[in-house]
Amino acid sequence: MRFQLDVIVRRGGIAESRHRLQVAVCDPAGRLAAGTAEPSSVTTFRSAAKPFQLLPLVERGHADRWGWTDEQLAVMAASHTGSPEHVALVTGILDRLGLAARHLACGYHEPLDPASLDHVRAHPEGRSSVYNNCSGKHAGMLCLALSEGWPVEGYHRPEHPVQQAVRRAVVEVCGVAADALLTAVDGCNVPVFGMPLTAMARGYAHLAVAAPGGDVRAAALDRIRRAMCAHPRAVGGEGRFSTVLMQGTGGRLVAKGGAEGLECVGLPQRRLGIAVKCEDGQARGMAPATLAVLEQLGELSDGERSGLEASRRPVITNHAGLEVGALEAVIRVPAPAP
Repeated sequence: MRFQLDVIVRRGGIAESRHRLQVAVCDPAGRLAAGTAEPSSVTTFRSAAKPFQLLPLVERGHADRWGWTDEQLAVMAASHTGSPEHVALVTGILDRLGLAARHLACGYHEPLDPASLDHVRAHPEGRSSVYNNCSGKHAGMLCLALSEGWPVEGYHRPEHPVQQAVRRAVVEVCGVAADALLTAVDGCNVPVFGMPLTAMARGYAHLAVAAPGGDVRAAALDRIRRAMCAHPRAVGGEGRFSTVLMQGTGGRLVAKGGAEGLECVGLPQRRLGIAVKCEDGQARGMAPATLAVLEQLGELSDGERSGLEASRRPVITNHAGLEVGALEAVIRVPAPAP
């Protein structure tokens, strides 16, 4: 099934802006089940890669050896808001490792959580890398380095064994040739991967279908997926669409977004993965676009659609607080040729 997907921004009855999206829906073998005109568009995986960046730690048995809880694993796959609960989770991991915030290579940025933002602005001396939305991922990478006896210093660099292990995991799960994987530097200072949307969707299909009775890798993917679905707030937080989607479907789906307008979803019951990319990199249309794809696939129940209504049609308010417009996803399925 091929379709066209746009998100229309309406102010009153006027179509003010349009976001064009590309979509790939694939099975674990990489077969395309549905998509837009350019499902093989190449872009960066950004934070949607985090479940697979966590994979080496789990499949090598280190999560069990350290006794990490599912909530701690979820924050290692997170793009969190820097809320007090997220900061406590990451700090607890670092304490167990005998490390501190200064060991995190991700840098500081202001938290999205309002309470934490007020706190660090009132107490600038308390600014720390633990507030970075990727601090949980970095704590997991530090754990991998310690567990394998690798140097902690430089764990974020492409040549470090941590990043080499991550690269291999991403290549294998997403079905990308090692010499075809593009790399750059992510916002949090570790390598970021460039690949087709079809490869991202394939990775999420593997994440969706993994079962504990499979091989070591499948068991590790299953544990990561279950941790994310059981603790969606740890994966994102208040207002994060991935969190909203997993909560709204009762953890039936696994979801993780990335910067520059990317959302990936795994459908365990359908054995499919989805990658949705906004061509202009805007994040504001990702919720209605992703939900439109799920509805097109018949994946959401009436109750789920109702519970996710605020994300299906996000409203626009002006500076006086009045509702003046909304975002709406529009899918067009071409008529079959005569």
